[in-house]
Amino acid sequence: MATGTLSRSIFVSFVLAAIAAFLLTSSAGAQAPATGRVRIMHASPDAPAVDIFVDGAKAVTALTFPKDTGYVSLPAGSRNVKVFASPSNGTGTPVLQADLNVVANKDYTVLAVGRLSDSTLALLPLEDNNAAPAAGKAHVRLIHASPDAPAVDVTVAGGTPKIFSNVAFKSVGTYTPVAAGAYSLEVRTTSNNAVVKTVPLTLTDRFVYTAVAVGLAGNGTLQVVALVDAQAPAPGVPHTGTGLAATSNNGMGILFAASAAALLAVGGAGMTLAVRRSR
Repeated sequence: MATGTLSRSIFVSFVLAAIAAFLLTSSAGAQAPATGRVRIMHASPDAPAVDIFVDGAKAVTALTFPKDTGYVSLPAGSRNVKVFASPSNGTGTPVLQADLNVVANKDYTVLAVGRLSDSTLALLPLEDNNAAPAAGKAHVRLIHASPDAPAVDVTVAGGTPKIFSNVAFKSVGTYTPVAAGAYSLEVRTTSNNAVVKTVPLTLTDRFVYTAVAVGLAGNGTLQVVALVDAQAPAPGVPHTGTGLAATSNNGMGILFAASAAALLAVGGAGMTLAVRRSR
């Protein structure tokens, strides 16, 4: 009898331990969902401040030109995003709306580009590459988000070397390794090589940057906003492109609710974005 009781006790203990292990594993999975990182930039020169709603919940309040949210980690999954002129409670007709899907372990930047006045306002989603540069180098890419500016080149002052060539509106110059240091860069029109903007820029060793040309060339408001995408990883810590501490370029302290997440669409090897502009 004692032996049978002991056997049953061992069996019950084993079952309880297995259940506990399952629950702990499930709990750990729930606490660490698959996430991607998304940054949103207001790059439309004539659009007002905007509020952004994700799955009906307000995620961003009063984002103004040319500010950005900095990277925010969001759970992977499909979400609906609506953009309204601020202030908004999320009702009525949005300025833009999109069906988006966050993919785990990827970094993205989504820009609102174009002009409200001529109905060219749209979302421009981009996949980021925040892998750490080699020692002594920084990585820089250029996004052309000025709706009236022609295609441009970017060179070091004096015309050489040329860093980006023939980048047109809504196009992106690929990540380019550049020696860390202080530079005076010139934005030149591709067609006639005229200098339209001189930009001082200091590149830190093993940092990743995005330079965004925004504003309007026609009224002299063209400017280049430099965003810090990634800082150098700690010594001995490898970095493959995601997971760095979030960088914030405007100090807004934007809060994204975990249950109201996602601002990006990616499918397979390439990005897909279904956007509907409300009229």
